[in-house]
Amino acid sequence: MTQAPAEQLILVRRQPPLAVVSLNRPGVLNALSLPLMRALADAVGELDRDDEVRAIVLTGNGRAFAAGADIAEMSSAGAVEMMARDQFTQWQRLRQTAKPLIAAVGGHALGGGCELAMLCDMIVAGEDARFGQPEVRLGVMPGAGGTQLLTRALGKWQAMELVLTGRTLTAREMYERGLVTRVVPQGLHLDEALRLAREIAAQPPVAVRLAKESVQKAFMGTLEEGLPLERKNFYLLFATEDQREGMRAFLEKRTPVWQGK
Repeated sequence: MTQAPAEQLILVRRQPPLAVVSLNRPGVLNALSLPLMRALADAVGELDRDDEVRAIVLTGNGRAFAAGADIAEMSSAGAVEMMARDQFTQWQRLRQTAKPLIAAVGGHALGGGCELAMLCDMIVAGEDARFGQPEVRLGVMPGAGGTQLLTRALGKWQAMELVLTGRTLTAREMYERGLVTRVVPQGLHLDEALRLAREIAAQPPVAVRLAKESVQKAFMGTLEEGLPLERKNFYLLFATEDQREGMRAFLEKRTPVWQGK
């Protein structure tokens, strides 16, 4: 299967305090090849280190967010070869993103595409979006977090149905089940994701980062693990200039000016 040069597999548009990262293999519905995932992890990592960027929007290009993994890459591989590729290293790099990461989903978000959307902190979906984990229909199963994230988001019984049947759900159905943050008319998913990103980017950056870390711990861990982290992060924020500015501004009835310190 032919693909674009590595530098074109994704497109990055910086609009400080925001950045938009677009998957760019529209001819194959943005299939998540190994080179694409490496390029994506590199780009998001660079934006995560950029002090001018406070929120990142991840979207597709063309008719899909991402229709899944690149099946042509995997169809003839054996178990040892798949392990040697260590493809999930790039996914772990993306999970370590400290800044808010918002998925803007239009069209198909299936298999790895659904897992990539779930890896983000929020999902804004157009009415045309479709989510699912159809891997079982190919003789495999989700491997980039699908079984774990769907179970946490939807509960065991609904996750079992999706994973074991491979059926897809609409954006509205996923919203009703709690996976999708917002549903908007077809074609407006990126605009709405940018509006949400701007709202978040207007908040004090250090507080946003530590709050995200605390919510992630609640989602992936236990209450016993999450409460101490929440308290620690709460106390840490009292060492920031933004905390002093925010509380002074509240008392003085004015708009705060955040420094990110």
